[in-house]
Formats: sequence, structure tokens, C-alpha cells
Amino acid sequence: QVQLVESGGGLVQPGGSLRLSCAPSGSTATIYVMGWYRQAPGKQRELVATMTSGGSTNYADSVKGRFSISRDNPKNTVYLQMNSLKPEDTAVYYCNAIQSWGKHYWGQGTQVTVSS
Repeated sequence: QVQLVESGGGLVQPGGSLRLSCAPSGSTATIYVMGWYRQAPGKQRELVATMTSGGSTNYADSVKGRFSISRDNPKNTVYLQMNSLKPEDTAVYYCNAIQSWGKHYWGQGTQVTVSS
């Protein structure tokens, strides 16, 4: 089992920055991929960024050049640095972890609101 605790959401003006954190616990050694997804009202959940245990990253086209995913290896905490935020980035952001055999785990979600 893996538990994920997210933090760092909030209200920010357009053009601003936020950093989300996701701290896993439990069977963290079995995690192959960690990442962030988001879901805006009335829309499907979509991938934002992922990072494998080997350090390979993947980003949605809509966030490339603005968002950056990173990992603190000793703590296994994963971060999402979000810069140049736009109103369309407003969503609930969910941390995701995938074990090596494919089982998914989700955090509780953290609200990010970009508004003036």
C-alpha cells in the first residue's frame, strides 16, 4: 500500500507561481512512476507531468516550459513547480503513484485557483 499526502495549492494571480508537494509513505520502494494530474470543473482528469524512478519526465503540451516536476530522493517527495500560471490552470491537482506492477494510488487533491 502507498499513501500520498499533497500540499501547496491555493489562490494565485495570473502570471504567478505555486509549488505543489506530494509525500508518499508505505511501500515507496515499489513505486515506478509518480506524477500530477488535474481536473477542472466539468472536465476529465488529465495528465500534467510524470517522473519515473529513473528520472525520465513527461509533460502535457499545455504546461511545457511553465511547469517542472522534480523529486527529493531521500524523502521520495515529488514537487510540481508551476510558473506563469494561467486561469486555465485552475483545477484540483492530484498526486499519482504507480507501482511497478501497475497499481495506481491517488492523493486527496489540492485546489489551485488562478484568478485576479
